[in-house]
Amino acid sequence: MDHMSLLCCPVCKAALTVGEKTAVCRNGHSFDRAREGYYNLLISGKSGDKTGDSKASARSRRDFLSKGYYSVLKDTLTELFSKRSGTVLDICCGEGYYTAALGENPALSVYGFDLSKEMIRLAAKRGNARYFVANLAAIPVADASFDAAVHLFAPFHEPEFARVLKPGGQLYTVVPGKKHLWELKEALYDAPYENDEKLPETSALMLQGTRNVQARIHLSCREDIEAVFQMTPYYYHTGEKDRAKLLALDTLDTEISFVIAEYTKK
Repeated sequence: MDHMSLLCCPVCKAALTVGEKTAVCRNGHSFDRAREGYYNLLISGKSGDKTGDSKASARSRRDFLSKGYYSVLKDTLTELFSKRSGTVLDICCGEGYYTAALGENPALSVYGFDLSKEMIRLAAKRGNARYFVANLAAIPVADASFDAAVHLFAPFHEPEFARVLKPGGQLYTVVPGKKHLWELKEALYDAPYENDEKLPETSALMLQGTRNVQARIHLSCREDIEAVFQMTPYYYHTGEKDRAKLLALDTLDTEISFVIAEYTKK
């Protein structure tokens, strides 16, 4: 299959023919290529600017990841794909930190998408992949078109993940490990709790195994502490009193921990 035909029209599901400036399906639905090189394939009453992460949040995440705090996870993922070839889909790729790293392998044809136009705008600037704005629940790509997919810290949509993978294709899902950001949680809460490391339940995909990845990081400024805090679900469920305790810190040393689960499509 021609890699450029992997994208489908979000309106009628026909294959998209991708040109220098537009992507068009046989039924005449057309999508313009943004200046940064991505396509907005989101069908919604809202524009891509009003869905997903805000501009400030996207840029904060980009700046944080670009400093290499999570390089241990990036390096592990690229190692897993270092001897592979074929097509790879980064599901909810954010600002492209991991996507672009995978795309450095010339044997891989990497695609990445996210709900947030601002995230994809930043991802496209990183390069090394084909990027598009889309909804997780209706990924505009052809059935059974990807050899592998990666899925980091995002909702799990079993029907779509199984649909886009080839038979025998692999999905690598990443969830927080038990002690992920443990010292950050200690600074926030009087009685912090460990993450449960619960993996997604699925009947269409078979769990092959897991790999644990850990490291310790030194957050060197208040800006980086706040940035990683914003990347967690705690940010939305923490009161002002506890939040103030964390943001009063100038530096923070903390463990980071991840579980990479490998699934295979039956």
